[in-house]
Amino acid sequence: MRANLTDTAIKNAKPRSKAYKLSDGGGLYLEVSPAGGKLWRLKYRFQGKEKRLAIGVYPSIGLKEARARRDEAKERLADDIDPSAAKKEARKIAAALEREEAATFEAVGREWYAKKTIALSPGHQKALLSRLENQLFPYIGGIPLSRLEPADILSAVRHAEKRGFIEAARRLAQLAGQVCRYARLVGYAKYDVAAGLVEALPPVQTEHHAAITNPIEVGCLLRSIDEYKGDVSISYALRILPYVFVRSREIRGAEWVEFDLAAAEWVIPGVRMKMKRPHVVPLARQVVGLFTALREYSGAGQLVFPSPFSATRCISDMGLLNALRRMGYSKGEMTIHGFRSMASTLLNEQGYRPDVIEAQLAHGEKNTIRGAYNRAEYMPERRAMMQTWADYLDGLRAAKD
Repeated sequence: MRANLTDTAIKNAKPRSKAYKLSDGGGLYLEVSPAGGKLWRLKYRFQGKEKRLAIGVYPSIGLKEARARRDEAKERLADDIDPSAAKKEARKIAAALEREEAATFEAVGREWYAKKTIALSPGHQKALLSRLENQLFPYIGGIPLSRLEPADILSAVRHAEKRGFIEAARRLAQLAGQVCRYARLVGYAKYDVAAGLVEALPPVQTEHHAAITNPIEVGCLLRSIDEYKGDVSISYALRILPYVFVRSREIRGAEWVEFDLAAAEWVIPGVRMKMKRPHVVPLARQVVGLFTALREYSGAGQLVFPSPFSATRCISDMGLLNALRRMGYSKGEMTIHGFRSMASTLLNEQGYRPDVIEAQLAHGEKNTIRGAYNRAEYMPERRAMMQTWADYLDGLRAAKD
């Protein structure tokens, strides 16, 4: 095969009024356009028909590379393969691979969220998006659905399981399954890799302190509390408790002197705390409103929640429990301590830092100095969290799906 072209001849080829060709032999030629562009082409015959194959643009494709591509095309022809059709097929495969790589769990998850949660309440939508963004995307968001394995999802949801939130882990697995089923139905994946994944997680154990943690059921509970027609102190204590999630004795024994409603702050003295250290409860605007209204009832006395039988005694734990029972919630469904479990579970699901949640729950810190430091360090985050939490509860209460 005689080679007619040289690098010098190609560089010196000038444009003319019409396009022209510089042949290199073996069907390879350089086409020079009137604008000065230079394109390598290969003329060949396949199954009796003359055809042309675009090989590349000079100088991106030099003479040596153009000849190598010509030889590759000749090899395909020898195997009875049309190089032009092979090139189109290669482009099709490359495009499919590009689409496949772009269909990550996060990309498909956001598409699923946009299309499938429109009919849900704002509170429910916010909870689902939070679980995706804080509990799933950081771990598996960048993995294409075509390469996602059950073990990847299991590893992600076990971050919740390891912290003891078994029900939250199961919900995450179910949510991942919804995304994966959507991916299969619209063609992003061939299989639902999350199928049966919940079976790999431990069963939810009914704890001594039963708690409602399903967002829809939480909304029902809040509406039931709002409709409660019993004692004023009991009613307000139950309405406030979900927002502040303190221990029963801490809210029942509250005294007006502990509150600075102007600063939206409640400081529970150490003598009334389990860990015998003062505890600060940032008050969301909804809680400030409730305490302001309650002050009209009990503000003249020392106790915030006086007993209906004696102004010098606070309401009892049994009084709160009996109110829940009259609302229809059994011992196995909800307890007063359950408000703490409810907040802990849902706040962790929503991606708040565990240290911040634990600080607000006033859980014990082994290192006293570190514990005091953390309480001060986390206060801005705790204030923001408590307001967002209150807004979230209001959303659940308003939703009736």
